[in-house]
Amino acid sequence: MIIDTHVHVWDLEKAEYPWLSGDTSLLNQTWKLEQLEEERKKAGVSVGVLVQAASNQEDTDNMLQAAERNEWIKGVVGWIPLQQPAVAQGILDKKYFKHPYLRGVRHQIHDEPDHKWLLQKEVIDSLRLLAERDIPFDIVAVLPEHIETVITVSEKVPGLRMVFDHLAQPPISTNERFGRWGELMKAAAGHSNLYAKISGLGTVSKHFENWKADDLSPYIEYTIQQFGTERCFCGGDWPVSLLAGTYSQVWKAYQTILKRLLSKEDIERVFWRNAVRFYGLKV
Repeated sequence: MIIDTHVHVWDLEKAEYPWLSGDTSLLNQTWKLEQLEEERKKAGVSVGVLVQAASNQEDTDNMLQAAERNEWIKGVVGWIPLQQPAVAQGILDKKYFKHPYLRGVRHQIHDEPDHKWLLQKEVIDSLRLLAERDIPFDIVAVLPEHIETVITVSEKVPGLRMVFDHLAQPPISTNERFGRWGELMKAAAGHSNLYAKISGLGTVSKHFENWKADDLSPYIEYTIQQFGTERCFCGGDWPVSLLAGTYSQVWKAYQTILKRLLSKEDIERVFWRNAVRFYGLKV
């Protein structure tokens, strides 16, 4: 089994996506799961998790509706207003906590001017609400300062499980082994509530047209060495990943790398068992 823990959908008629403003790439259009179906089967992915693409309730509602219409989607990582703990608590308890598909929360911290955005008192209070309800949090870390901030958050809210999306942007494009990113990820791995998501690495490489599995392999291997096979799992990052090749190309690369590095039992952990445990998926 392969679980894709990082699939996006968005509908420009149903929600606002500020990050797409002025975007001239193929991303600036509505993306629905039906467009992924053929490639999903080709890649051998049988279970998926939808992940937040905008900081509004409309985006989360759109994902929940997509999950209800598509049997292979077993979870949604949505959004709540973390800067408003009372409002966040109301949304969680009245709308999401008992929803069968809401399995996590994310905020696009990389779009916030303040790299320490997560350390605001109100945000920490909201993150504690998640921890109390055993709802995990996805991290979009693109700078060393983001990783540093997350390490601090993990100490302030030790009961909150968090995962670094896209391995927190390893320096694949410069082929650095492993620099500040490596130092910080090693430090992060020392916190048992932090996990690593092997996802989006084709686009992270910045070699959109000619990246290969060997380009990604050292960073995946290093991450697994630090976090262990119990705290890593995978995601495809469709449709963003299409900027750097096909969906099945991404999964073929991950399969090639992991089969070279891991035992059959550990491959099962990284491809699906850890994802089930982290997001509480029913598969």
